Amino acid sequence: MKETENLTFWEHLDELKKVLFRIAVFIITIACLAFLCKKCLFKIVLAPGRDDFVLYKGLRFIAEKSGYSSLAPEHFHVQLINTNLPSQFLIHMNVAIYAAAVLSAPYILYQLFRFVSPALYTKERYYAVHVVGVSYLLFMMGVLLNYFLIFPLTFRFLATYQVDNSVINIITLSSYIDTLGLLTLMIGIIFEIPILSWLFAKLGFLTSKFMTSYRRHAIIVILIIAAIITPTSDVFTLMMVSLPMWLLYEFSIIIVRRTEKETGI
Repeated sequence: MKETENLTFWEHLDELKKVLFRIAVFIITIACLAFLCKKCLFKIVLAPGRDDFVLYKGLRFIAEKSGYSSLAPEHFHVQLINTNLPSQFLIHMNVAIYAAAVLSAPYILYQLFRFVSPALYTKERYYAVHVVGVSYLLFMMGVLLNYFLIFPLTFRFLATYQVDNSVINIITLSSYIDTLGLLTLMIGIIFEIPILSWLFAKLGFLTSKFMTSYRRHAIIVILIIAAIITPTSDVFTLMMVSLPMWLLYEFSIIIVRRTEKETGI
């Protein structure tokens, strides 16, 4: 890529078009591969809604070894259905695109950084690399936590909950995919708290003293959010969801404190 100072506005625009074109081609390629691997793709996507998912196997194993039978979740079976003629095909396309977007994120970030980096100072480039890298890492941690813990528990509870035995739950595939996508996005954003805390501390909007003073309030908010995300009736599940969020808050306090020392606040 040419040096930034030697490029005109239109040359910048041409470079941006090339970057966006490479990104689009990469995403489309990955999406096509994901679309062709339908069996593998939906085996991964639908796994959290099944009774033999790794989470339930793990909980039953722990219950068996520890003797606490209450930890073992009851066996369940939820049959997903489709109600619209083109829905399965459209959902297949959408899931392939979502998968491609997640898998392509490192390449997208690399291309965008490669485009803007010539205009950045060395210190700015250093911060940009670390912030983008850590942001993506935290987001993926949230995605994995949701996939392996939060969504399976939420789906099992909601899909098997009945106000009366005469009312049978019929869960559509689109409802399953929409809930999985929404929770994934929510948890991924929640895991960006350390990055947001660092940014607000840099701007002078947030201090470690404020965060420590309102720690108890934050814990209550975390418990409320965890209870909303996983509306199950057992304390064990609530704690498993709340603990990572609380650790994120404590980690954010450490980051803000270090930022204050660096900036001399």
